[in-house]
Amino acid sequence: MSNSASQWGSPTASRRALLIHGMTMCSDSWEGIAQRLVAEGFFVIAPNLLGHGGRRCTNYQISDFAEDLRPYFALDTSYDVIIGHSFGCLMTLSLLPFLPKTKETTVILVDPPVDRTEVQVNGYQNLFLEWTADVKTAEEHMAENPAWSRRDCVLRTLGIANVDPNTVEVFRRNKSWSFSGLLKNIPPHVKITVLASDPKFGTNFLENIPRDVERLNAKALIGISHWIQYECPDAIMDAIPLPRAKL
Repeated sequence: MSNSASQWGSPTASRRALLIHGMTMCSDSWEGIAQRLVAEGFFVIAPNLLGHGGRRCTNYQISDFAEDLRPYFALDTSYDVIIGHSFGCLMTLSLLPFLPKTKETTVILVDPPVDRTEVQVNGYQNLFLEWTADVKTAEEHMAENPAWSRRDCVLRTLGIANVDPNTVEVFRRNKSWSFSGLLKNIPPHVKITVLASDPKFGTNFLENIPRDVERLNAKALIGISHWIQYECPDAIMDAIPLPRAKL
């Protein structure tokens, strides 16, 4: 298991959550969601993907990124909740077969790019190069994203600043990808919620999500951009089954 991960809460907590960040992010970028989960009795783990959080990237297939996270599922390690954001959703879907079949798991996919064409992947590559060539300050992020907290703006800057530039090879070597098929055969012990950004921000991620699939719920969040965990964390928390207080 990589020692490049962030943890919150007590390892002896009764519930566990695994948070998988997206491209140009880092494990610490989950701070806001992680603190909310800890308040609900979770122990939270967020690994840094290959090429992120100061890690080098020398393997560039999407399957390599997923394989790197396999140790987090060793010895039948289970999670009550797994949340993936953006590129991290692809890792999440790839790892579902390694979940213990004896435990119910809630999976939340936050703006998942499950199917992308070569043109769309080239667009991501250009964004990666733009963001990493001239890392914006926290103040610049705050000016552009008034709905974000200062903490989240600082962590966004930190995530980009600590990306291995070689990670751009992921886009060059995976010219297109298709993961929507993994949503058509959801294991019986897994329930998935897809939270998508408002299509008005440029991308309709819901168009590639299968319809009428058992244990799959999907919705778009009106007025919310790709950074759902920053702008609408309540939507993520609402998708997590939590014990209800006794009346």
